[in-house]
Amino acid sequence: MIPRTLLDKENGGDGDPLDILVLGPPAERGSIISCKLIGVLYLKDRGERDDKLIAVAADSPFDNLKSIKELDANFQGVSEIITTWFSNYKGPDMMQAFGFGDARAANKVLEQAIREYNTEK
Repeated sequence: MIPRTLLDKENGGDGDPLDILVLGPPAERGSIISCKLIGVLYLKDRGERDDKLIAVAADSPFDNLKSIKELDANFQGVSEIITTWFSNYKGPDMMQAFGFGDARAANKVLEQAIREYNTEK
């Protein structure tokens, strides 16, 4: 998750901080990871927005990627695995995936989540 972000329930979110999946080497829980956004997976969790930002870790095999399209071209099946996992990890029919947005869309989601956090304070 990204600290100081919020998917505000008043705006259709789940009321939690924004989640992020960083592709790269394993990291300890709570670590701060240098990464760049390449996309966003649009999800709903029982009707509430629960988007997942997709990023690549610096100094990893994914570091040169700039988009989900490049991820698919260079690492076939990874985006499908991400979608399948997030669509099913809470059980059948709990999560709905609505596809990926690009890096620009991911940054907009992040900016909105930062604004929503700051508005709540």
